[in-house]
Amino acid sequence: MPPLESVDAGAVLALEAPVRRKRMLVIANPYATTVSARLKSLVVYALQGRYDVDTADTEGRDHATALCREAVAEGYDVVVAFGGDGTVNECANGLAGTDTALTPLPGGATNVYARMLGIPNDIVDATEHLLGVADAWAPRKLDLGIVNGRYFVFSAGYGLDAAVVRRVDAHPKLKTRLRHWYFAYAGLATFAGEYLVHPPRIDVEVAGETVRGVTVLVQVGDPYTYWSSRPLRVAEHIALDDGTLAGGVLRRAAPPDVPTIMARLFSERLRVAGHRRVFAWNGQTAARCVSADGRPVPLQVDGDWVGDTAEAVFDVLPGGLTVVC
Repeated sequence: MPPLESVDAGAVLALEAPVRRKRMLVIANPYATTVSARLKSLVVYALQGRYDVDTADTEGRDHATALCREAVAEGYDVVVAFGGDGTVNECANGLAGTDTALTPLPGGATNVYARMLGIPNDIVDATEHLLGVADAWAPRKLDLGIVNGRYFVFSAGYGLDAAVVRRVDAHPKLKTRLRHWYFAYAGLATFAGEYLVHPPRIDVEVAGETVRGVTVLVQVGDPYTYWSSRPLRVAEHIALDDGTLAGGVLRRAAPPDVPTIMARLFSERLRVAGHRRVFAWNGQTAARCVSADGRPVPLQVDGDWVGDTAEAVFDVLPGGLTVVC
């Protein structure tokens, strides 16, 4: 044993000094598919073992965004978005461009972003995963997509898929009870009722070309979404940290095309990007979509309908969101 005078007193103090517990704000959406007051209490009780935890419930659209801006101002280390992808999106819009980290806890019907980050879809496993993050704190900087000034964390749609989301959002109880099956019904009903007779015409300016289509899908990461546990892929060569956007344009809405496009969407071998009615693109940082006849077209971000608009302008903010997962 070395003499006491040779021991670095600073090193001893460093070893004995307690590690500062991270300040955490859990933002819960009480209307999300699997969120309940009892479940939130259990999750918070578990997280208090490793974090200094405060909680807040959302009270309406964009409330989570305001809560996150307050969290940044008050110096929180991390915000937990406990809800679905809509809650995650609102939190990302409040945390964009800051060092306050975001992490999702799955409480929605699909939880796309949590799955993309490798977070378990089971709430118990996800909570245990987040407890482990406290010991290996390594925030990442991931990209954010932007459309008409609003951020999105994995995908956005202009046209058919946004019209489907609009229909689903109008019936939240059916969405909660039937989940992806209600999306399937809404997709067929929307296609038959709105796209067979008079579909929108959208001019898409991207990658130095202008393409006419009926719907546009834009991604900042892969996959586009999930059907139950199956990833559904549209864009290719896209990652959450490569600073680019990718997507696809469906050129027309015709019954003969539906079976072959759906087959490619669910196939592990065939590619949607290879379909003759799809114009696929990647490696871009901007895209502009304009309604050719001026009528507003539905727009969705991260699975939430945000309105109808005659123009959708897409950009990307590389490394715009701090994430721990």
